[in-house]
Amino acid sequence: MNGRFTERLAGGPPIVADCGMGALLTAAVPRLRTTEEANLRAPEAVVSLHVSFINAGAELIETNTFGANRRKLAANYLEDQLEAINGAAVKLARQARETTGRDVFIAGSIGPIGEAAAPRLRQELFAEQAAVLDGRGADLFMIETFYDLDELVDAITAVRSVSALPIVALLTFDEGAETIAGVTAKEAAGRLSELGLAAIGANHGVGLLAALTALEEMSGDGRVLAALPNIGLASMSGGRVIYPHATPDYFAEFAAHARELGARVIGGCCGTTPAEIAAIRAAIEEERRPRSRLETSERELAVALGEEQRETGFARAIRGGEFVLSIQLDPPLGGSSTGLLDVAATLEQSGRVRFVDINDNATARAGMSSLMVSGAIERATSLEAIPHLTTRDWTVLGLESMLLGAHADGVRNILAITGDPPEVGDYPGSRGVYEIDSVGLTRLITALNHGEDFNGRPIDAPTSFFVGVAVNPTADDLEAEAQRFREKIAAGAQFAMTQIVFDLDELDRFASAVGGWEIPVLAGIFPLTSYRLALRLHNEVPGIIVPQALQDALEEAGPNAAEVGMAHARELLAACPGRCDGAYLVAPYRRPTAVLELIGDLG
Repeated sequence: MNGRFTERLAGGPPIVADCGMGALLTAAVPRLRTTEEANLRAPEAVVSLHVSFINAGAELIETNTFGANRRKLAANYLEDQLEAINGAAVKLARQARETTGRDVFIAGSIGPIGEAAAPRLRQELFAEQAAVLDGRGADLFMIETFYDLDELVDAITAVRSVSALPIVALLTFDEGAETIAGVTAKEAAGRLSELGLAAIGANHGVGLLAALTALEEMSGDGRVLAALPNIGLASMSGGRVIYPHATPDYFAEFAAHARELGARVIGGCCGTTPAEIAAIRAAIEEERRPRSRLETSERELAVALGEEQRETGFARAIRGGEFVLSIQLDPPLGGSSTGLLDVAATLEQSGRVRFVDINDNATARAGMSSLMVSGAIERATSLEAIPHLTTRDWTVLGLESMLLGAHADGVRNILAITGDPPEVGDYPGSRGVYEIDSVGLTRLITALNHGEDFNGRPIDAPTSFFVGVAVNPTADDLEAEAQRFREKIAAGAQFAMTQIVFDLDELDRFASAVGGWEIPVLAGIFPLTSYRLALRLHNEVPGIIVPQALQDALEEAGPNAAEVGMAHARELLAACPGRCDGAYLVAPYRRPTAVLELIGDLG
């Protein structure tokens, strides 16, 4: 079988792979300590999922062993079950193959260790797991979802020490074709190409277009590629990780592009289902050609939320009836704020900008602290900052400590948000803190303003934060979003900032659902720069709807799409007064001062 796998990669049509089992198994089997425990506790559910993937057209299925190394299992007191869990996983995959009567390949899935470890220890852990998977009858190995290239090489070395089976090696990349360790797809391809692997490529990550960008960087020199991306950016709802509803045709288009870039293994990861696998299979069988050209452009901002407070200039402007404008900026991803401060200075010198709001580890990628960045901007310029603050990364104690420090540093405005789940972009297996959500953070800030801590104990001096919250007027469930908005107001929210909107009628619809705005609201406006960006936002980012007419206009504009996007954003901004109290403008990536073209004389 393993010989046939390499022959198929060399001469046959692309192999359709399955998709991530973790989210589906977690939903199907309650109270699992880890997804891999299902191999012993709910084997019928594992077989059923394998069968559903095969029936949808998958020719390669992965064992439910991604996190079944001894170190990860030990975190859930399952280390003594390592051999049983890994052995059962192969057995269940083989059972599914026999049940369907299809001649599918079985890949032994191996993921990262999940924490820092010395190379020798990592190799021991990987080799131990690989030996079991090989011995039970896997046809190949899928070593996947790595961001540390050295750890991936250690895993490959370890597998090779106990098995001669083919290896597919996959890293997880952001939209700029880099891992969170700073390894570019091109660098990774160069190093991995020397290791005699069956295929290399991208999986997990932040969505389909990010995977295609990575493939484009990795292609060339006869490399055999693989692509198994997440369905898009996840969001949190009721304590559950929710993925967007990308259409099957979107996946078919992805498969066409991946095939054109040289992918010989094409499938999905987190959030994908048999429906998407069926779309990939259909695209390959039909030898579908891409409908539009794949454009490699700047890395796009995926999500826009944010704001803060005080009887600050921002609070006074809103109270005075001024139409308020804020520019949303991303903190640096490195240890220097010089570039961002230069941008802030340029915005200040324009005379048209008074406020900037600062993202906080958007898309679950670590950057400079939004609170620290805001303090630096306010010290260096006359601009007033509105940092976003997420509850994902901190305990209540940590949040309270940072807020008190920020207040002492002069920061007064805060936008309280829950934050994207770590599954979006962080190292696989990491977990968010989430001791409280945005409602709880709003309640905490309100308590500090009243001179009390989260538990009602008095503090030495009260704070004077102006606290805002996020609201999504394009939510799928308007009733649930409206109820959550009311809870935020009851917790003490003093203003709101919307998710990015491309149709102001959505604002009116939501205002009607909540019985009118009770607090000032700033609309989020994002000047689209390409048709590709519009597709990604519409299909992969939860809560964002790009009207079809705008998508069509951007596609027709081709290289002039940025002009269309800017004109549309300008129209939205002009229509905002009278419908909301202000707007925040998402600055174009790598061209943040271009937002001044949008403001015109309104600033």
